[in-house]
Amino acid sequence: MIRTYTIKINHAWCKGCQFCAAFCPENVLAMEKARAVVINPENCTGCLLCEIYCPDFAIEVQSEHEPKHA
Repeated sequence: MIRTYTIKINHAWCKGCQFCAAFCPENVLAMEKARAVVINPENCTGCLLCEIYCPDFAIEVQSEHEPKHA
């Protein structure tokens, strides 16, 4: 199984602090119009740093399993 991750951002809660983008080691998140956006979802490793450091609880990282292709 290959594990992939989906990042959900509640834009109503995001206050644009930039912590998520700053702590993301894989450049998955960026700021656009003072709000967090996902720019490279395929790079997400599921480290949860964005979710952990978000002071507004606006980010949720969800794990998904995909069948491994031979």
